[in-house]
Amino acid sequence: MKRLTKGIHHFALKPQDDSAFERTVAFYKDVLGMPLIRSWNGKAMRGAMLDSGAGIVEVLSNGTDSPGNGCIRHLAFATDDVDACVSAVRSAGYQITVEPENREIPTTPPYTIRIAFCIGPLGEEIEFFQEL
Repeated sequence: MKRLTKGIHHFALKPQDDSAFERTVAFYKDVLGMPLIRSWNGKAMRGAMLDSGAGIVEVLSNGTDSPGNGCIRHLAFATDDVDACVSAVRSAGYQITVEPENREIPTTPPYTIRIAFCIGPLGEEIEFFQEL
């Protein structure tokens, strides 16, 4: 079958108010170091796009509901330094839910990784994923 997709372009986060919008953009830009590549301030909403290195984090100011627990359980960012990500997140006052740890996924050949999890500014669960 022919592949119809090329990869993930972006995922969107929709804060419910201006304060949450600012906090969310600051988390991805200032804490995780993602460059702001585009922003707008339209009549209907404000928006920002940040470059994660393998896709875009889009933050839109028009959230109207609390997303709760949906079918997507977490987002994972590839990194070369899980511990540095955790340090930055912790220093910014965000909750670390799984401390950095090495794991071996029992595949053939074995797949050794280092991971950690945190909670982002909108309650999103974020994994930092490092191949060892």
